[in-house]
Amino acid sequence: MELVTAAEMRELDRAAIEERKIPGIRLMENAGQSVAREMERHFGPLRGKTVTIIAGKGQNGGDGFVVARLLRQKNCKARVALLASPSSLTGDAATNLKRFQKAGGRCHAVDKEPALDSVLAPLLHASDLLVDAIFGTGLNAPVKGLSASAISMMNACGRPIVAIDLPSGLDGDSGAVMGTAVTAALTVTLARPKRGLYLGVGPNHTGFIRVADIGIPDDLVAAAKIPVTLLQAADIRPLLPQRPRTAHKGTFGHAGIIAGSAGKTGAAAMAAMAALRIGAGLVTVAAPRSLSDVLEAKLLEAMVCPVPETEARTLSKQALEPLLAFAADKTALAIGPGIGRHPETQALVHNLLVEAKRPMVLDADGLNAVAGHTDMLGRASGPLILTPHPGEMARLLGSTSAEIQRDRLGAASRLAREQNVCVVLKGAGTIVAAPDGRLAVNSTGNPGMATAGTGDVLTGMIAGLLAQGLAPWEAACAGVFLHGLAGDLVAAEEGETGLIAGDVIRAIPRAMQHVLTDHAPAT
Repeated sequence: MELVTAAEMRELDRAAIEERKIPGIRLMENAGQSVAREMERHFGPLRGKTVTIIAGKGQNGGDGFVVARLLRQKNCKARVALLASPSSLTGDAATNLKRFQKAGGRCHAVDKEPALDSVLAPLLHASDLLVDAIFGTGLNAPVKGLSASAISMMNACGRPIVAIDLPSGLDGDSGAVMGTAVTAALTVTLARPKRGLYLGVGPNHTGFIRVADIGIPDDLVAAAKIPVTLLQAADIRPLLPQRPRTAHKGTFGHAGIIAGSAGKTGAAAMAAMAALRIGAGLVTVAAPRSLSDVLEAKLLEAMVCPVPETEARTLSKQALEPLLAFAADKTALAIGPGIGRHPETQALVHNLLVEAKRPMVLDADGLNAVAGHTDMLGRASGPLILTPHPGEMARLLGSTSAEIQRDRLGAASRLAREQNVCVVLKGAGTIVAAPDGRLAVNSTGNPGMATAGTGDVLTGMIAGLLAQGLAPWEAACAGVFLHGLAGDLVAAEEGETGLIAGDVIRAIPRAMQHVLTDHAPAT
């Protein structure tokens, strides 16, 4: 599904109204119907409940007036708190306020500061549920004054909030907070999801996200050629390798994991197990010789190939020829989990990139080995996927983590284009970027996955998919989505706190089954 900016959404609205002659008031009615429906889907029947819609004077407010009218038809006590004078409304918003009032609804004007305490506060505290219809994507400056105070009061009153289209105060493109922003329990975004819901601090403000169809034709959206995709189960399902009845282990490739150093055998083991769990037929770990016994004890289903090591028990320069021989019969490689930063090891990584001639995933200290030497990436002998977190990305681009986080899409796209690689920029709303300009933002994953080893698991999953014949873009997108979904399945059953990387590994087959059977949670 396309992930749009505020400007792209405005253009879609314009095209629907002016070119396809769909009345704007019809789109607004459809939006209100969808929001009311999603509210009952999420919170249960609203009959007898008290709901306050806090509205601005723009189109977002107009959507809110439709919601208020429809909730009244369900015998819900719905009322409107308008952060403006009713006489200031124009167009479809004014029409829908009048329809709400004609149906018996009451609009409480909160157009001056004293009304915040005398009118808004009592309404909020007497409510079971609030609806945020203040700004949506129409915000173009920091929130201040009356609106800022109202948002603070809404957040502080302890009632669940439903945001229409976008939590008010959140930048629809970057996910940055514009002064202050609503913290919603549910966001019903209209027509297409907005980038800011998944980027920046947006996920802290959205709650559950539902996408509502408001009647904008799909072919109109397709014609707009939106460059960013939101990864969903429907995108991943056709990418997963088929398992024919006549298959054998060789059918599903052989993943080579070049990983591990003293004290970091766990990274190698987790990457290997993840590659197996994602479906690779064979997995072999190449690791420093003195660690092979440890890894053989940890890995019952994977093989281990001991190679020369440094005095620090990291991969040595003498390991190059054995590793090139190791790579010769592998269908994909993962390089980096737990390998350390010994100078010999870093030089070895450079040589492997240039000489291994296999699809590769470069992660962790493999990425650190090329920081300051990014020209090595352009010399890679096979297709290459990089999986940096923001700190590693900053080192690759000679930037800072804060700068990377301010423009995650731009940073990932820049590195992918400049070095002709596929980039997976990890974090909330993991981004996948291809050198041809394709961009995707992941819709799965949760804060419980911010724990040691989950990055190693992702590396193994992507390598396992590469080994089965997926192209780098496909392997990266499928790996990222399934990795997050596996974490979500664990969190749904056991909670986020205490979730560990091994839990994610064990849930990988279940995540694939959810996707294949169309049971993956909707965005």
